Amino acid sequence: MIRALFSSRKAPAYPLYLFMMAAQAFALTMVFTVNLVYQAQQVGLNPLQLVLVGTTLELTAFLFEIPTGVVADAHSRRLSVIIGFALLGLGFLVEGSLPLFEALLAAQVIMGLGYTFLSGATSAWIVDEIGTERAPNAFMRGSQISQVVSFGSIFLSVAIASHNLPAAIIVGGLAFLCLSLLLMLVMPEAGFARPASERDDRRAVFAAFRAGFSTIRGSRFLLLILLATLFHGAFSEGFDRLWTAHLLASFRFPPLGELDQIVWFGVISAVSMPLCLGATELLLRRLDFADGRRVAATLIVVYIIMIGSVLLFVYGPSFAWALVGLWLAQAMRGIRNPLLDAWINQHIASDARATVLSTQGQIDALGQIAGGPLVGAVGWLSSVRLAISLSALMLLPVLPVFRRSARYTGASEA
Repeated sequence: MIRALFSSRKAPAYPLYLFMMAAQAFALTMVFTVNLVYQAQQVGLNPLQLVLVGTTLELTAFLFEIPTGVVADAHSRRLSVIIGFALLGLGFLVEGSLPLFEALLAAQVIMGLGYTFLSGATSAWIVDEIGTERAPNAFMRGSQISQVVSFGSIFLSVAIASHNLPAAIIVGGLAFLCLSLLLMLVMPEAGFARPASERDDRRAVFAAFRAGFSTIRGSRFLLLILLATLFHGAFSEGFDRLWTAHLLASFRFPPLGELDQIVWFGVISAVSMPLCLGATELLLRRLDFADGRRVAATLIVVYIIMIGSVLLFVYGPSFAWALVGLWLAQAMRGIRNPLLDAWINQHIASDARATVLSTQGQIDALGQIAGGPLVGAVGWLSSVRLAISLSALMLLPVLPVFRRSARYTGASEA
């Protein structure tokens, strides 16, 4: 695959997409395996500060999600993806190099802007290049490859972090910068065309903006998906930022010989990967993505298990039970993402795809902005256990929303 990428100026879109997902998974795993431990232990953040770091990221995403999505629809998905990976790399370099709360906040602004350039643009690019029929397979295969690469990357991240904790974060940042440079050379964009009747840049931007919001306004299905995304965002910010703090504060980690405690977080990340990989493969083989009712029913089951797993994580009677709950919750989230991506992309026209997906990202950010500080304040004033429980309860409204969304997934769903 790598030889094909370098053998010509423009690589085939499908294998390049899989390579992008693999490289992204490597870089993110290098960082996310250890960054919460880094923030909690080396930087010394309290529960509220941990959540505020995430809220800064999401606030940046909220402010820039739609503008960057419109640019991707009006100008170039390729350029948007390249800029996004470069900004992520720069943000992680700042985070790993300066162990200060203020530096972490600045890094979140840079990374948040990077995420907005990627959000929607990557999915829109691959759908344009290979078509809507092949896209669900690409999303699921990309997810599986990401999980395999992430699994291997965990051990490298732990090995580096055991000697120098922030070094693993810096390696992830450098990997993103290298990916961005590579894509400048080999990433094609044959399936995208700017609006033919509006060559003027400003008019093209506003045309893409109008097309995206007209699509959303005219689709009950998309409106319901955005509502579900809002509640998911409210849940995810508190859970993502506090689960590490809960384990560190509530349990005595079983000894692993002479290995450092950071190894346990590598083990935790490693075990969830095969679970998610197997479940994703099962969905890919058995689920008909054109059957909206079955997709909705699957998502409902995924969320029921997710809620129960988070509650098991915080109220489990032992470290082992907490790990079971955490692994199940992470596996369900890994299933949810490609499943929802494949489903929603079947209901968006090409000229509005990046804008609609960016709007979804902005709604997710809005949920995190609304839910994160509340959960963080509860964790600071009361307990981290109660804060994570509140996060889980925020998912309950998603269940009736998905049940209703199944009614609007046909050709005449609007």
